[in-house]
Amino acid sequence: MVPLGWTGGVVGLILATAISLYANSLVAKLHEFGGKRHIRYRDLAGYIYGKKAYSLTWGLQYVNLFMINVGYIILAGSALKAIYVLFRDDNDMKLPYFIVISGVACVLFAIAVPHLSALRIWLAFSTFFTLVYIVVGFALSLKDGIEAPPRDYNIPESNVGSVFTTIGAAANLVFAFNTGMLPEIQATVKQPVVKNMMKALYFQFTVGVLPMYAITFAGYWAYGSNTSAYLLNNVNGPIWVKTFANVSAFLQTIIALHIFASPMYEYLDTKYGIKGSALALKNLAFRITVRGGYLALITFVSALLPFLGDFMSLTGAVSTFPLTFILANHMYLVAKKNKLTTLQKTWHWLNVIFFGCMSVAAAVSALRLIADHSSTYHVFADL
Repeated sequence: MVPLGWTGGVVGLILATAISLYANSLVAKLHEFGGKRHIRYRDLAGYIYGKKAYSLTWGLQYVNLFMINVGYIILAGSALKAIYVLFRDDNDMKLPYFIVISGVACVLFAIAVPHLSALRIWLAFSTFFTLVYIVVGFALSLKDGIEAPPRDYNIPESNVGSVFTTIGAAANLVFAFNTGMLPEIQATVKQPVVKNMMKALYFQFTVGVLPMYAITFAGYWAYGSNTSAYLLNNVNGPIWVKTFANVSAFLQTIIALHIFASPMYEYLDTKYGIKGSALALKNLAFRITVRGGYLALITFVSALLPFLGDFMSLTGAVSTFPLTFILANHMYLVAKKNKLTTLQKTWHWLNVIFFGCMSVAAAVSALRLIADHSSTYHVFADL
């Protein structure tokens, strides 16, 4: 909302919701293409295009999921720092320190939870923690907004800079709505598979987005262009309520990160033949070494570049746009070419071309913003 303002932010969120629902529905409709279920996005791409497309899709997925996990580590560190500031605002502990602590917590969780199916009970906790953050953030923002003087909602950029910022924000929006792992998430959905996947998508992009809309609009309304990237840094209220919300945000990020790291875990486990009991010495040592090393790398990048917005824009440009929009439309074209009318084929080709242009524009914009902001930010910054 901050780089887009009220009009651009509201329209952008709604458009991002609609096009993300559409693109994901195309992937869902191909879930049983060719008479078999494709439980990985890269499997579907490989089945339609061949081995090279399998590798390329996996590479794009990896970049996307890596940056999602970096974002979660930064969020966890920000939540811990917010708790620290509530009780001891002496600036002795910097954000990178809390990011490292968060990384250690994520490693311990990854070792204790060996595979995605073991995460089921934790998903209920994740939902609870998310609701705590949303309810507290919304309620305190609403209170602050009612009591606060008029806010500044102007977009904080020059005319030229605002163009690049707007394009970068568009890439951030599509990055926020898309994971590039719909088949993996829906791998265990019951028959009829496609019908149930579509039901889940309709729910996710209608009822599911309403809490996000609520806290986003309430936060921007209450604090305007001064809204922090981590909303709980802005809110005022009882210390115990803010502490509870920050602890919930921290714990939720640990669980959520594990979901989006699971494709990499599964790939590594398969590649190195990890089977049998999760408590077997070999398997335990593998999780400690390999998962610990992978998360250590993510933690290092998170601490090194905690000003993640510009890099998220770049990731949206080089990964999310191609993976979610260009590839989804083109795969649907190839798979259904004999069943589509000329008008439908033209529509999908227009989507491929449009999102291809958006991908290039967003990449140029992100690189320009990174270069422009490099004089302001520094590595291992305390934001």
